[in-house]
Amino acid sequence: MIGGGTGTYTVLSGLKKYPPHELVLSAIVTVADSGGSTGRLRDEFGYLPVGDFRMALTALADDGDTGDILRRLFLYRFNKGEGLSGHNFGNLLLVAMTDMFGSEERAIELAAKILRVRGKVFPIANEKLTLAAKYSSGRIVKGESRIDEPEDGHGKEEKITSLWVEPRAEISKSAKEEIHNADFIILGPGDLYTSTLANVVVFGAKEALRQTSSKIIYIMNLMTKYGQTHNFTSKDHMNELVSYIGKTPDYVMINTTVLPNDILKEYSEERDFPVEDDLTKSHPYIILRGDFLQEEKVIKPSGDVIKRSLIRHDSHKLARAIIELL
Repeated sequence: MIGGGTGTYTVLSGLKKYPPHELVLSAIVTVADSGGSTGRLRDEFGYLPVGDFRMALTALADDGDTGDILRRLFLYRFNKGEGLSGHNFGNLLLVAMTDMFGSEERAIELAAKILRVRGKVFPIANEKLTLAAKYSSGRIVKGESRIDEPEDGHGKEEKITSLWVEPRAEISKSAKEEIHNADFIILGPGDLYTSTLANVVVFGAKEALRQTSSKIIYIMNLMTKYGQTHNFTSKDHMNELVSYIGKTPDYVMINTTVLPNDILKEYSEERDFPVEDDLTKSHPYIILRGDFLQEEKVIKPSGDVIKRSLIRHDSHKLARAIIELL
């Protein structure tokens, strides 16, 4: 799987329920995150941003009693304490382990042992990157968090016309090998530009995706995002994805369940709306439509200052549909 954040967490948490002889799981995550606890630690310590590693590791963590406690601990967010408020325990532990052992890769490896992770987690590149976007007005914005949540009145309805990372880092050897050897690659769900395509624009990632014989599954987002995909339909998402990865996915998964009215109202106040399904039969990929919606509304932890989704895909529903493709 290639992505980052809650989308990656959702998909991996469902897939890991299936026996290891059926699935060997790997997650490749972005290293351009610059918001919240991750951004603060990145700025203070200079290491790779750890938030997406933490999410992937906890998704793949052991499901036993001890594993459940450790997973909750890794996800725990402090909501008080000067300097601590807003930080995740897992982020702090990963930074501490990187400091102790001198390597982000070693820190991830050791955290995986602690959590008894089923699968592997790799960074898309081995150096921290700054995500940059050029908009239709010609304006350039640098920093994942500034693209993810643009300042009020500054280009929220503009179209992103170009996305890249600085410096021009190359895809990590491990990520390249995983892409080459995979049977299936899952992209999404997650913010199109700051989670999914943030990986693809790393030098060599597009080439690796074009050269692999893996089947590619794209999970369509539930909602548009003001500032990134304002007024985007399913076709718009697909056009952008194909233009960046240089090939057409083999499968596209689209939720057909209508969101509750109270949640739609809250989203509309932020100018976010359900992604319209306007994909027709004249396409080279297979569309899998179904109920992939999580029933419960997402409750954001106190201390979390980042804007989060109110509703998400259901991990078990997605996993069942993916398994049927294998």
